Amino acid sequence: MSNGNTEGTPPIGGDAVETTRQRLLQTTKAYLLGAIHDGTERKLTFRISQKYKAYPFFIKKLLAKIGRKAWIYKEGKKRKVYIVEFSKAFLKGFKVNSLEEKKYYIRGYFDSEGGITKNSKLRLYIYFAQKDRFDLEEVRNFLLELGIFCGVIHNPSRKVDPNYWRFFIRAKSYKDFAKKIGSWHPIKSRLLRMKI
Repeated sequence: MSNGNTEGTPPIGGDAVETTRQRLLQTTKAYLLGAIHDGTERKLTFRISQKYKAYPFFIKKLLAKIGRKAWIYKEGKKRKVYIVEFSKAFLKGFKVNSLEEKKYYIRGYFDSEGGITKNSKLRLYIYFAQKDRFDLEEVRNFLLELGIFCGVIHNPSRKVDPNYWRFFIRAKSYKDFAKKIGSWHPIKSRLLRMKI
């Protein structure tokens, strides 16, 4: 008995659910691959630290949606630094391929290594900064591929740190950046919404 599907029509039921689950898995991996640029690596785990408690909890919930575990703890008694830690096996061998995965990778990278003007009296400035120039070049190339215009990679001060690199998003691409990339970071996402 036919279920009414014709050739070329998307499947109904379990296949559609599996496709959605697979997409969530891939985009979560892409996001975390970007976010761990600000993390540290242990033998079996990745650790992401933040002074904003909400971000580690967000990472934990994100992993829980796909059936993965993470744990959160505060580092030190007096420091306001929160750590989320999860298994390295989850990202083993994963590489970003599709345009959609690149968007999520950039979002994770921005949430960990990007910045945005916090002071409402100053003009908007969205940037990425990192000591690994190769990483920055890859992110910048992904952004250009998505039609988001960027400034050149430069060293803001060789005296302060000759191995620190940065590039900014051009003003004409702020809206595209907010729409295509955005942020899941509790502070950066709010600033993007307020300023754009």
